[in-house]
Amino acid sequence: MRKVRPALLKGFDQEFLPQDQLQFDALLDLIRRNFERYGFLPIETPSAERIEVLTSKGGTEKEIYALSRLAAPEDEEAAAKGALRFDLTVPLARYVAMRERELAFPFRRYQIQRVWRGENPQVKRGRFREFYQCDIDIIGRETLSYLYEAEIPSVIYAMFKDMAIGEFCIRINNRKLLKGILQHFEVPEARASEVLRALDKTAKEPEQAILGELGSQGMAAKAAAELYRIITARRESAETLALLTDLAYRNESYTQGLDELGKVTDAARQFGVPDTAFAIDLSVVRGLDYYTGTIYETTLSAHADIGSICSGGRYDDLASYFSNTRLPGVGISIGLSRLFARLKEANLLRPPPRTPAEVLVTMLDADALARYLAIAAELRERDINTEVYLERAKIGKQFEYASKKGFRIAITAGAEEFGRGTVKVKDLASQRESDVPLGEVAARVKQMLDEKVN
Repeated sequence: MRKVRPALLKGFDQEFLPQDQLQFDALLDLIRRNFERYGFLPIETPSAERIEVLTSKGGTEKEIYALSRLAAPEDEEAAAKGALRFDLTVPLARYVAMRERELAFPFRRYQIQRVWRGENPQVKRGRFREFYQCDIDIIGRETLSYLYEAEIPSVIYAMFKDMAIGEFCIRINNRKLLKGILQHFEVPEARASEVLRALDKTAKEPEQAILGELGSQGMAAKAAAELYRIITARRESAETLALLTDLAYRNESYTQGLDELGKVTDAARQFGVPDTAFAIDLSVVRGLDYYTGTIYETTLSAHADIGSICSGGRYDDLASYFSNTRLPGVGISIGLSRLFARLKEANLLRPPPRTPAEVLVTMLDADALARYLAIAAELRERDINTEVYLERAKIGKQFEYASKKGFRIAITAGAEEFGRGTVKVKDLASQRESDVPLGEVAARVKQMLDEKVN
């Protein structure tokens, strides 16, 4: 039989050993728990959508994976019309448009699923072609209060504070304000997107490179330098608002964006977000064109090289391609696979508080199997994760297995112990062992595990 070399596809190669998977799952559970605390409800959408759905909001075809089978009939609908989702926002738009009459608005949803994107994979940067995204969105019907835009930073703040990964900053800007600034500098509408893309690189590329890009879009050198100075200035939020008020650019978009930015930041404080955790940052641009108001990016203060760990913003009409109803919304997204990879590389992740490998019941006497199973059943009834070693093996090998898998406690008993009505309970970290009456095993183990957690 021909052997196949075990290997993974580039970009589809994020898989973990069990202990790392436990850590990943703990991070995912923390995010889910915080989403639910704020009243967001879970949904899931299919992995594959119709191609016209995915490309309706500007999905780049070269990044979208189409469906096919190795041997499919010519009339296969999925292969001809389907592709894997590249984000969770476009499927949400389709979902809301299809279920508009069944949903309660404002509709608050969270979604944690895999997406697929044909980007250049960079493992060291945490970029993969298959990855988890964690999204929340609040969708209104016809209108949506700016207060929801102020609530989003409070969700971000609670979540990353709970993660305990160090100080972070929620950087806030407004797309209307940016549009008004470009209008003041007489940037044509047709070139606005390219100018914004250039400004989006201010944290990654040197000033001269950015000025060169602005010049290539037709901006005069003096105007480009002035625009760059305004966008990259770093001040306290109140000082930035004062500067923007003094600039007083005379166009409707600028005035409206400045008003929205002031109201959102004031309200964010009322939602409990301290000034130390957020800042107005005009260099936050967000690349996607459907953002129309407040935009966010969150970065770790001591690890700027990690980049944005959570981003999103306000959009005026989520489902214009699918429904005549105006559905404004605001949301954020966390690329969980990338975040996990970068946090782990920086040694910022806490070990999971509880591992499934808590208690191993060893087997010294195969004839006493029923007794071992009864001990395990009692422990499980007390919500203690328990495994019974079922192979015939010397006790040394069983303890070696326990150590490698990360068990906290081992229970051992042979004919002598059962004759006395006891078992040996061993703390595998300290190697301390004690005899415990059979009727007290569950209580003693529970006590030991609680002491370890506390």
